[in-house]
Amino acid sequence: MYRITYSNIHKIALLGILGAILGLEGYNQQKRKIKPSIYPEFYENLKDLKISIVPKNISLTKKIQVFNNSVGYASFEEGGNLIVKEQWLENPEWDIYILLDNNSSLLRTLEERLLKYHFTYIPYLGKNDHIANVEDVEILDVENIEDTCEIHSLINKASVETISQPQKMRGELFKYEEYLPYELEKITNQYTYHKFLHTNFNLKLQCFENIYRCNNLNLFFF
Repeated sequence: MYRITYSNIHKIALLGILGAILGLEGYNQQKRKIKPSIYPEFYENLKDLKISIVPKNISLTKKIQVFNNSVGYASFEEGGNLIVKEQWLENPEWDIYILLDNNSSLLRTLEERLLKYHFTYIPYLGKNDHIANVEDVEILDVENIEDTCEIHSLINKASVETISQPQKMRGELFKYEEYLPYELEKITNQYTYHKFLHTNFNLKLQCFENIYRCNNLNLFFF
């Protein structure tokens, strides 16, 4: 068995972490209900939350870990031994920005818990032995901007009209693109994907509705 990973955290995984912090139910609880809801509780309550993801490592190293699952029912092969190969990110780190609505009691609770590091469940990345370290939580001001050619966060590539090399170099040029989970499909709860971009190339944007400036960074919220 071979398991691969995305190069960056995606929105649904992030909502799962925030749901764990709030104590909201997940996929397992949804399946156990006599009449399952359309979405898991964490996604139903947080799916409209606007977030921005800023990768701290431009180039992440992926390593392969190999281990054996030797319980008798792990594999139908002789001996019942299943060899699992997993792709892990090495020291991943992101700055996560969340647009908070003061009129929402749930988001006020989320704000309070993040500031106090008071979590109902331990958040983790991918599997429960990869604990997610949540650090340096603070409240920041943001302002909507309508003129920039540089975006420091991940951005949905559908929001970009053209990409061009900057006339003035801003360090080593880089461009990352990947299809990442964006929403849950209603009937099956399977991922729907959008292509995301992270680059220091110049970008001409379709519109500036979801572009904000915060901490001297230009951020795309989705």
